[in-house]
Amino acid sequence: MSASPLGDVSTASEPPVVVGVDGSDHSLRALEWALSAAEHLGSPLVVAHVRSDALQLGAARIASLGPSPELPDTVVGAVQAVVEKRGHALPVVYESLDGSVTDALPAAARDARLLVTGSRGRGGFASLLLGSTSRTLAATAPCPLVVVPHEARTAALEDGAGAGRVLLGLHTEETPDEVVAFAFEAAHHRGVPLEVLTAFRLPPQPGALVVAPSPALQVPPPLPFTDDMEEQLVQGVKREQEERLRPFAARRPEVSVVPVVSPGDAAGLLVDGSREAGLLVVGRHHRHRFGSLLVGSVAHAVLHHAHCPVAVVPPAAP
Repeated sequence: MSASPLGDVSTASEPPVVVGVDGSDHSLRALEWALSAAEHLGSPLVVAHVRSDALQLGAARIASLGPSPELPDTVVGAVQAVVEKRGHALPVVYESLDGSVTDALPAAARDARLLVTGSRGRGGFASLLLGSTSRTLAATAPCPLVVVPHEARTAALEDGAGAGRVLLGLHTEETPDEVVAFAFEAAHHRGVPLEVLTAFRLPPQPGALVVAPSPALQVPPPLPFTDDMEEQLVQGVKREQEERLRPFAARRPEVSVVPVVSPGDAAGLLVDGSREAGLLVVGRHHRHRFGSLLVGSVAHAVLHHAHCPVAVVPPAAP
């Protein structure tokens, strides 16, 4: 079912931004972010609502009795009123979808530039930081998924999707090129700096090692990790980061890059950095050996705890 034909945006020069709504406050925050993002990108916006199971069942029963008018989607009607009151300078299409949310939204976003959702929808426990739908979409969305958390900074939302710098979590060996390119493009379209954070772990100090249970298993203790050794490690990671970013920076020389290398836990450092960011970008990581996509530990942590919208970028199709 469709409140307006998707073909209205299929001929647009730019792929659409798709936002999932259900009428909840969380989804309306996502809608506001998606509107601003679409305007920055010059993309049309598709506002998609997956009808409730009860409404889908009722519509099917009515249709089985013969030709009849379609049941109105009150959520789409209410959201359309919100959008029109705000005003917009881009094409907006409203879609009423059937099926499960975790199937219907990825299908609607198959050729999209972005899929945007709130952190939680209607129902569930208010104390949850991330709903099951957003968690599932992070692993299955065919395009970058942006989750707008309900605890996002008010200033960032009021100023739209262009507020605040872009923060990229970069593992120099594992982060796919698609993730890095997305972060550069996001910073370019917003006209903001790109901060790139690469975290690494320091070797354990000798006092932190477990004593061997038997003299036969005893090994010589490692040499103490000195400040000079830490500085050498930092400089090595900086060189790796610079080499990884060089081709992307060459393609987007107008983007101001702020490189950061720090010892510590990547997820914790990114969550802390998200307090002053407008968008946090991470890779989905990784494809399971049986072919299913999994959300990595860093993406999982920032989706639950980041203070700004989080973009989870999938790897390229195999």
